[in-house]
Amino acid sequence: MKIGNRIKLLRKERHMTLDELARKSGVALATLSRMENDKMTGTLDSHKSICKSLGTSLTDLYKDIEDASKTVESVPKTKRTEYFSSTTKAKQELLVTKTQNKKVIPLMLKIEPSGQTQKEADDLGIEKFVYIMSGAIEATIGKEKYTLKQGDSIYFDASLEHIFKNTSKTDCKALCVMSTAD
Repeated sequence: MKIGNRIKLLRKERHMTLDELARKSGVALATLSRMENDKMTGTLDSHKSICKSLGTSLTDLYKDIEDASKTVESVPKTKRTEYFSSTTKAKQELLVTKTQNKKVIPLMLKIEPSGQTQKEADDLGIEKFVYIMSGAIEATIGKEKYTLKQGDSIYFDASLEHIFKNTSKTDCKALCVMSTAD
Protein backbone atom coordinates (compact mmCIF):
# COMPACT_ATOMS: atom_id res chain seq x y z
CA MET A 1 0.00 0.00 0.00
CA LYS A 2 1.18 3.54 -0.73
CA ILE A 3 0.89 6.54 1.60
CA GLY A 4 -2.00 8.05 -0.39
CA ASN A 5 -4.06 4.89 -0.17
CA ARG A 6 -3.34 4.66 3.54
CA ILE A 7 -4.50 8.25 4.17
CA LYS A 8 -7.67 7.65 2.15
CA LEU A 9 -8.39 4.40 4.03
CA LEU A 10 -7.91 6.02 7.47
CA ARG A 11 -10.02 9.05 6.42
CA LYS A 12 -12.87 6.88 5.17
CA GLU A 13 -12.78 4.67 8.29
CA ARG A 14 -13.51 7.87 10.21
CA HIS A 15 -16.30 8.88 7.79
CA MET A 16 -14.47 12.11 7.02
CA THR A 17 -14.55 13.95 3.69
CA LEU A 18 -11.41 15.25 2.04
CA ASP A 19 -12.66 18.79 2.66
CA GLU A 20 -13.12 18.07 6.39
CA LEU A 21 -9.62 16.61 6.64
CA ALA A 22 -8.21 19.68 4.88
CA ARG A 23 -9.94 22.05 7.32
CA LYS A 24 -8.95 20.05 10.43
CA SER A 25 -5.35 19.39 9.40
CA GLY A 26 -4.53 22.72 7.78
CA VAL A 27 -3.20 20.83 4.76
CA ALA A 28 -4.52 22.29 1.50
CA LEU A 29 -7.34 20.35 -0.14
CA ALA A 30 -5.40 20.17 -3.43
CA THR A 31 -2.36 18.79 -1.59
CA LEU A 32 -4.45 16.13 0.16
CA SER A 33 -6.05 15.18 -3.15
CA ARG A 34 -2.62 14.83 -4.79
CA MET A 35 -1.41 12.76 -1.84
CA GLU A 36 -4.41 10.41 -1.96
CA ASN A 37 -3.95 10.00 -5.72
CA ASP A 38 -0.22 9.27 -5.32
CA LYS A 39 0.85 12.41 -7.17
CA MET A 40 2.90 13.46 -4.16
CA THR A 41 3.82 11.98 -0.79
CA GLY A 42 3.67 15.08 1.39
CA THR A 43 6.05 16.15 4.12
CA LEU A 44 6.59 14.84 7.62
CA ASP A 45 4.85 17.97 8.96
CA SER A 46 1.79 17.37 6.76
CA HIS A 47 1.75 13.71 7.87
CA LYS A 48 1.81 14.80 11.52
CA SER A 49 -1.08 17.23 10.93
CA ILE A 50 -3.08 14.57 9.09
CA CYS A 51 -2.46 12.04 11.87
CA LYS A 52 -3.54 14.51 14.55
CA SER A 53 -6.74 15.26 12.61
CA LEU A 54 -7.45 11.55 12.10
CA GLY A 55 -6.68 10.73 15.76
CA THR A 56 -3.92 8.30 14.84
CA SER A 57 -0.14 8.01 15.11
CA LEU A 58 2.58 8.25 12.49
CA THR A 59 3.30 4.59 13.18
CA ASP A 60 -0.28 3.71 12.26
CA LEU A 61 -0.13 5.92 9.15
CA TYR A 62 3.07 4.26 7.93
CA LYS A 63 1.86 0.73 8.77
CA ASP A 64 1.93 -1.51 5.68
CA ILE A 65 3.37 1.24 3.49
CA GLU A 66 5.43 -0.09 0.59
CA ASP A 67 8.99 1.09 0.51
CA ALA A 68 9.35 2.36 -3.06
CA SER A 69 13.11 1.90 -2.84
CA LYS A 70 12.60 -1.87 -2.54
CA THR A 71 12.40 -2.83 -6.16
CA VAL A 72 13.08 -5.88 -8.22
CA GLU A 73 14.29 -5.50 -11.77
CA SER A 74 14.68 -8.48 -14.06
CA VAL A 75 16.51 -7.68 -17.29
CA PRO A 76 16.64 -10.51 -19.84
CA LYS A 77 19.78 -10.60 -21.93
CA THR A 78 17.75 -9.76 -25.03
CA LYS A 79 16.41 -6.59 -23.40
CA ARG A 80 19.80 -5.11 -22.53
CA THR A 81 20.39 -2.27 -24.91
CA GLU A 82 22.96 -0.07 -23.27
CA TYR A 83 26.48 -0.76 -24.42
CA PHE A 84 29.39 1.59 -24.43
CA SER A 85 32.85 1.15 -25.75
CA SER A 86 35.88 2.43 -23.90
CA THR A 87 38.12 1.49 -26.86
CA THR A 88 37.61 -0.51 -30.04
CA LYS A 89 38.67 -3.70 -28.24
CA ALA A 90 36.91 -3.11 -24.93
CA LYS A 91 33.17 -2.86 -24.32
CA GLN A 92 31.02 -2.50 -21.24
CA GLU A 93 27.41 -3.65 -21.09
CA LEU A 94 25.04 -2.31 -18.46
CA LEU A 95 23.26 -5.21 -16.76
CA VAL A 96 20.44 -3.03 -15.40
CA THR A 97 18.35 -0.11 -16.62
CA LYS A 98 17.60 3.25 -15.02
CA THR A 99 21.05 3.54 -13.48
CA GLN A 100 20.32 7.00 -12.04
CA ASN A 101 18.11 5.28 -9.43
CA LYS A 102 20.63 2.62 -8.42
CA LYS A 103 23.09 2.47 -5.53
CA VAL A 104 25.28 -0.03 -7.39
CA ILE A 105 25.74 -0.48 -11.12
CA PRO A 106 26.64 -3.94 -12.46
CA LEU A 107 28.46 -4.08 -15.79
CA MET A 108 29.81 -6.83 -18.02
CA LEU A 109 33.30 -5.89 -19.15
CA LYS A 110 34.47 -7.56 -22.38
CA ILE A 111 38.02 -7.07 -23.60
CA GLU A 112 39.43 -8.67 -26.75
CA PRO A 113 42.97 -10.13 -26.78
CA SER A 114 45.59 -7.35 -26.45
CA GLY A 115 42.76 -4.86 -25.85
CA GLN A 116 42.41 -2.52 -22.91
CA THR A 117 40.00 -0.05 -21.36
CA GLN A 118 40.65 3.65 -21.32
CA LYS A 119 42.38 5.04 -18.28
CA GLU A 120 39.77 6.39 -15.89
CA ALA A 121 39.35 7.76 -12.38
CA ASP A 122 35.88 8.08 -10.91
CA ASP A 123 34.60 10.55 -8.34
CA LEU A 124 35.66 10.25 -4.70
CA GLY A 125 33.42 7.83 -2.81
CA ILE A 126 32.90 5.44 -5.73
CA GLU A 127 34.18 1.89 -5.30
CA LYS A 128 34.54 -0.93 -7.82
CA PHE A 129 34.55 -4.70 -7.61
CA VAL A 130 35.76 -6.77 -10.59
CA TYR A 131 35.41 -10.55 -10.89
CA ILE A 132 37.18 -12.29 -13.80
CA MET A 133 34.80 -14.77 -15.44
CA SER A 134 37.10 -15.83 -18.29
CA GLY A 135 40.52 -14.86 -19.61
CA ALA A 136 43.05 -12.80 -17.68
CA ILE A 137 43.75 -9.12 -17.18
CA GLU A 138 46.43 -6.88 -15.86
CA ALA A 139 44.77 -4.25 -13.69
CA THR A 140 46.75 -1.09 -13.10
CA ILE A 141 45.25 0.75 -10.15
CA GLY A 142 47.10 3.85 -9.05
CA LYS A 143 50.77 2.89 -9.38
CA GLU A 144 50.25 -0.82 -8.66
CA LYS A 145 49.74 -3.65 -11.18
CA TYR A 146 47.68 -6.74 -10.41
CA THR A 147 47.46 -9.90 -12.50
CA LEU A 148 43.99 -11.42 -12.36
CA LYS A 149 42.81 -14.63 -14.01
CA GLN A 150 39.55 -16.55 -14.11
CA GLY A 151 38.02 -16.73 -10.63
CA ASP A 152 40.09 -13.85 -9.24
CA SER A 153 38.58 -10.58 -8.05
CA ILE A 154 39.67 -7.14 -6.97
CA TYR A 155 37.94 -4.40 -4.97
CA PHE A 156 39.25 -0.83 -4.98
CA ASP A 157 38.61 2.87 -4.54
CA ALA A 158 37.64 3.88 -8.07
CA SER A 159 38.91 7.43 -7.60
CA LEU A 160 42.36 5.92 -8.15
CA GLU A 161 43.32 6.03 -11.82
CA HIS A 162 42.75 2.57 -13.29
CA ILE A 163 42.98 0.62 -16.53
CA PHE A 164 42.39 -3.04 -17.44
CA LYS A 165 44.39 -4.84 -20.14
CA ASN A 166 43.59 -8.32 -21.50
CA THR A 167 46.75 -10.41 -21.20
CA SER A 168 45.24 -13.66 -22.48
CA LYS A 169 44.89 -15.01 -26.02
CA THR A 170 41.08 -15.19 -25.67
CA ASP A 171 38.36 -12.67 -24.90
CA CYS A 172 38.24 -11.63 -21.27
CA LYS A 173 34.86 -11.30 -19.57
CA ALA A 174 34.59 -9.71 -16.15
CA LEU A 175 31.68 -8.75 -13.95
CA CYS A 176 32.23 -5.21 -12.67
CA VAL A 177 30.06 -3.73 -9.92
CA MET A 178 30.50 -0.08 -9.02
CA SER A 179 28.88 1.99 -6.34
CA THR A 180 27.35 5.33 -7.16
CA ALA A 181 28.33 8.63 -5.59
CA ASP A 182 26.42 9.52 -2.41
